[in-house]
Amino acid sequence: MSKIALVTGSSSGIGEATARRLADEGYRVVVNSRSSVAAGEAVAASIGGDYVQADVGDETAAAGLAAEVLRRYGRIDCLVNNAGTTEVIPHPDLKAATPEVWRRLYDVNVIAPFVLVTAFEEALRDAKGCVVNVSSLAGVRPTGSSIPYAASKAAFNHQTRLLAKALAPDVRVNAVAPGLVDTPWTADWDELRALVTAIAPMKRPATADDVAEAVLGFVRSTYVTGEVLVLDGGLSLLP
Repeated sequence: MSKIALVTGSSSGIGEATARRLADEGYRVVVNSRSSVAAGEAVAASIGGDYVQADVGDETAAAGLAAEVLRRYGRIDCLVNNAGTTEVIPHPDLKAATPEVWRRLYDVNVIAPFVLVTAFEEALRDAKGCVVNVSSLAGVRPTGSSIPYAASKAAFNHQTRLLAKALAPDVRVNAVAPGLVDTPWTADWDELRALVTAIAPMKRPATADDVAEAVLGFVRSTYVTGEVLVLDGGLSLLP
């Protein structure tokens, strides 16, 4: 039987690219999205995988997604926590970063991955599997689309390390923390794209395939755990 992977938020962008790379590696991939059902079904059909709709920001729906994967396949070998959300708020505008924004971002970016890992824990241990989290440079440096977003990704990075320690030696847990990535989500971020292109040593933003390649590297690296890989084209080298 093929190894089974679930990639959350995989109807487009980084998630789609990751699902395609895992399928190329021989995984049976479960594609997921909150909405974008037709797009998710199309991705799944094109890679010989399956699609399950679920809003992972809803705790019950996230647990139900895990239960459905296990019901269909009886195992999970690789969980990629890619689904995420943000709110673009200038950092000095503290009043706009309301508690409601904080809760919504934490529900998706921090709590949902933990719910999924917890639901899959036994199956991941049985499979000697791995978890790869798609985080952000905003969780490493004081940057990002808003303070709540950056703080949620910093929490996600630390969660990665804590889970790696808690689940070792059975399950490896790592994270990729990209800077700006060209995806449908960032299609209108022209000013930031121009800035990154001008100052980054690699002279371009990342592509979804760049991030997917890094995710796949963690999937393949059987002795690496608890790492957060910054993928920013060298931006962190700048003063």
